[in-house]
Amino acid sequence: MAKESMKARERKRERLVAQYAEKRAALKAAGDWDALQKLPKDSSKVRMHNRCKLTGRPRGYMRQFGLSRVTFREMASAGLIPGITKASW
Repeated sequence: MAKESMKARERKRERLVAQYAEKRAALKAAGDWDALQKLPKDSSKVRMHNRCKLTGRPRGYMRQFGLSRVTFREMASAGLIPGITKASW
């Protein structure tokens, strides 16, 4: 499991990206690079990192499910993911 501070940092980045998305798009379209530099660094979508929704693991992330491969395997073996059985993978 990832540290709670890392998971909290990612949630903060997600909030900032959503908050500044329109403003960043308008500044990019206008070509106002100086004003774009003054926005918070974490408001850029590039700085977000995919993490498992349950454990916060940053590696082995499966986009379709929002889980890491380890969590996915455990849940699939336990029959907690609909449509996925141990025999299907």
